[in-house]
Amino acid sequence: MEVINTLGRRKTSVARVYLSKGKGSITVNGRDAKEYFPTLQLQYIVFQPFGLTQTADQYDIKVNVDGGGITGQAEAIRLGISRALLEINQEFRPSLKKEGLLTRDPRMVERKKFGRAKARKRFQFSKR
Repeated sequence: MEVINTLGRRKTSVARVYLSKGKGSITVNGRDAKEYFPTLQLQYIVFQPFGLTQTADQYDIKVNVDGGGITGQAEAIRLGISRALLEINQEFRPSLKKEGLLTRDPRMVERKKFGRAKARKRFQFSKR
């Protein structure tokens, strides 16, 4: 099996995922995934596609992730892993789709407008 290359995005995070046959190691930016994502919640997000497809310890994953915060990066990696597993076996599609792991979350930060304090907040109004 050759290396499968997929992309996952969330907010401003971009994750390039390289999936190959192996023993189940996940490397994120040269570090172990459990070291890179210290909390159990973030680790659950990253490992969720393997739990749904019962493919844990079958594939090695190397991830380059850039931009955004740690939660956005974890969700970008999850999307990339889900897409890679789908390229291996199309039968995973119903279980991944049911949990919403194949959907790119389009929500982004709204830009700041001129004449405003933030995107929607106004400066304090003074009548006199």
